[in-house]
Amino acid sequence: MSSIELRALDDDDLDAIFEMMRDPEAIEMAAFTASDPDDRGAFDDWIARHRASADVADFVVTERGAFAGTAALFSVDGDRELTFWITRHAWGRGVASETVRLLVSHEPIRPLFARAAAHNGAALAVLQRNGFTEVSRSTAYAPGVGREVEEVVLTLVPTLDGI
Repeated sequence: MSSIELRALDDDDLDAIFEMMRDPEAIEMAAFTASDPDDRGAFDDWIARHRASADVADFVVTERGAFAGTAALFSVDGDRELTFWITRHAWGRGVASETVRLLVSHEPIRPLFARAAAHNGAALAVLQRNGFTEVSRSTAYAPGVGREVEEVVLTLVPTLDGI
């Protein structure tokens, strides 16, 4: 049994999530983040919108029961997408890979999409290990880093075994 689990997000998680999303190294890697990661009001508004949407499934990632990040499933322009953010103390131990595997198992809709900054090799590797393949690249303004960044869109399509 894996020590990585997804559970429902609750109010007690909000401080940990806010702090995790302020990590400068993680922001640089993710790029497409809040323009002001220190703005707690904007964070609270953003997370409240997510939690209120019937289209968004928010999860907390735990490793051996401890907070290790967040993950979500949501729709953009009719396409189902997944996202994940793993706290730095959990990097490099397979937490992200297992998180994506669990998200994929939670979501029956295919194709399923994911996005990552092209310079975020770790996130791209995690997605590719879980069967995602690149479908496009484009450049867009990334508020977290305040500049144009190349974004990679990947997809997981149904296979013969239905996954």
